[in-house]
Amino acid sequence: MFQGASALTLDAKGRMSIPSRHRDALQLQGEGRVTLTKHPDGCLLLFPRSEWEAFRSRIAQLPMDAHWWRRIFLGNASDVDMDGSGRILVSPELRAAANIERDVMLLGMGSHFELWDASTYAQKEQVAIAQGMPDALKQFTF
Repeated sequence: MFQGASALTLDAKGRMSIPSRHRDALQLQGEGRVTLTKHPDGCLLLFPRSEWEAFRSRIAQLPMDAHWWRRIFLGNASDVDMDGSGRILVSPELRAAANIERDVMLLGMGSHFELWDASTYAQKEQVAIAQGMPDALKQFTF
């Protein structure tokens, strides 16, 4: 289970260092291989390879009326290997899709991560907080 937020910086080549607390798990789950793809909320999804294969299988089984969603998720997927320093390369196409230039937020979301442009994430988080808690959480006990 991946959880927590990490403020990170991409280098000039578009590489991002995976936080050390997640590197070992990514090595175990997918031998350092991850898959990045677009998400319609404006971020990127980062999956360990085994989790990506399960997600890819579910997406591939969607009915024909969801063909654009298959294109978004599968057509933009990029397989990436962690280098010896624990970095991954975020392709220029995916960086452009998520408006990522330098400062990013990596969020652990259980089985995968979300990768956000830091300022976009901060803005969207503020909007969500301002809208108030959704009904699904109003009965939730903290």
